[in-house]
Amino acid sequence: MEAYFLSIVKKRPVQIGIVAFVICALVAAFFIVKSVKKKKRAIQADQSVYSNQNFTDLTTDSLEVESFFKGFPTTDSIQQEVREFYIRRNYQLAWFNEKGMTNAGPNFYSQLQSHSLEFDDKELITKSLDSLIMLSQTDEKQFISQKENISQLELMLTTTFFNYAHKTFSGTIKDPFDLEWFIPSKKKNYQTLLDSLVSFTRGEKVQEPVNQYYILLKDKLVAYREIQRNGGLPLVETDVKLLAIGDSNTCISSAKRHLFLTGDLGENDNSNIFTDSLKTALVRFQHRMGLVENGKINTATLAEFNIPIEQRIKQIMVNMERLRWVPVEMEEEYLLVNIPEFRLHIFDNQKQVWQMNVVVGKDVHKTSIFKGNISQIVLNPYWGVPTSIVRNEILPKLKRNPGYIARNNMEVMSGNTVIDPYSINWNKYNGNVPFSIRQKPGNNNALGKIKFLFPNNFSIYLHDTPSKSLFNESSRAFSHGCIRVAEPHKLALYLLRKESDWDEGKVDNILKTSNQTVIKLQPTIPVYIAYFTSWVDNSGALNFRKDIYHLDQKLSDEIFGETVKQ
Repeated sequence: MEAYFLSIVKKRPVQIGIVAFVICALVAAFFIVKSVKKKKRAIQADQSVYSNQNFTDLTTDSLEVESFFKGFPTTDSIQQEVREFYIRRNYQLAWFNEKGMTNAGPNFYSQLQSHSLEFDDKELITKSLDSLIMLSQTDEKQFISQKENISQLELMLTTTFFNYAHKTFSGTIKDPFDLEWFIPSKKKNYQTLLDSLVSFTRGEKVQEPVNQYYILLKDKLVAYREIQRNGGLPLVETDVKLLAIGDSNTCISSAKRHLFLTGDLGENDNSNIFTDSLKTALVRFQHRMGLVENGKINTATLAEFNIPIEQRIKQIMVNMERLRWVPVEMEEEYLLVNIPEFRLHIFDNQKQVWQMNVVVGKDVHKTSIFKGNISQIVLNPYWGVPTSIVRNEILPKLKRNPGYIARNNMEVMSGNTVIDPYSINWNKYNGNVPFSIRQKPGNNNALGKIKFLFPNNFSIYLHDTPSKSLFNESSRAFSHGCIRVAEPHKLALYLLRKESDWDEGKVDNILKTSNQTVIKLQPTIPVYIAYFTSWVDNSGALNFRKDIYHLDQKLSDEIFGETVKQ
């Protein structure tokens, strides 16, 4: 057979060459088709959005897209978003059909204008976009007669949309971890969002991929921008340190005007007399600011009155940036600790069911921002004293008197063995010691009678405390980082409400003893440790708090290039 083939090659070289060429061509075609099929599988038109009636005969192509980027530069990631969008719809136009521009174009442009006004952001609306939109609206017939106009505006709207979406819904900060924010969030699909926008025909509102609290805070931003445009909030200035019902002072009319504009005061009589209605409005205002709610004009209340509206607007925007990092959809059941508010919020069916005061870490012992899952409740816990506290606070006392251990119901441990503190020469240690120290269960245990564990890299947990008086303070940053809760017993029973093996009687009987008992929770309960200095509460009221860890300043530097003063 081999000899026969060689003889044919010698006799018919031309024919063999043709056959070889055809075979090679077929093989190449096979691999090209296979490659194309792979690409089609990777990026396909979304059939849930596109149907025959959605498609248009107007198209662009890859060369036109690449040519557009040369005159309208943007980031590589945005360019890739644009490419993928047109590949998925087979390069058919999104903002135009045979009749001209669809409703999606003017609707999105209006959205851009609102964004520019609300956020004082001039970057997204360019002169080119402005002029093309104006031309399309003033002389539509002339505009659509020139294919170049349609192509430019089509690609400009698509590119601007992806720029807008990433900036508005993902945030301007590339890595929140750099700002000590360790709550994970899911990547958002802006392809699908644009699919929805351009497929709507009657100006329907697109569901924005942001948390509900972002939307509420954005509404307040709009309201404060309006107040700013109309002259801002009046300052409330006086030398008197305390004003109450019945008092008269020239600053009171300014206070009434301020509270009327912020919605705390229903009717403004413009007088300088301290009235009952002013007291009620002041209580509302003090509640929103996290102050003592005494209904009087005092030094702390005056300080909040006199923060300029420009600073309040930036504070709102800084917290909107944080809300872009929060998951769009929260779990059905979760806990949320807001550090600057010093409050723990308990949610069920995504609605707040109750809340309580907490104590958080001092500025030098910041409580970390992250998400965990409560997996255990510990009754009558031991407290393993952190190494830093042993080194900096306990060791100096042990050098003076090892009796400190017994007086504080503690134990010195070497592995699992209890060591007599008097048998140790504490004076030879100046830093870390080769022993651990723990406090035994009891009413004076630093963790109280209950702690709530959620595994994390920060050694943070929720716990009871014997120092109950601290919960009455308006500012409650006193701990070494862990979070003390005001109502641990109520919280434990709430988390155990679905556990048939546990009821209040059983829990209370164990708490009467000094025996450590660990209760495992199944399923675990998500807990968010967050940091918001401005938010809208369940009643619709806009809240502000002090930037106790100076994190607003860091984020403001990133967004505005300057700090937010408080």
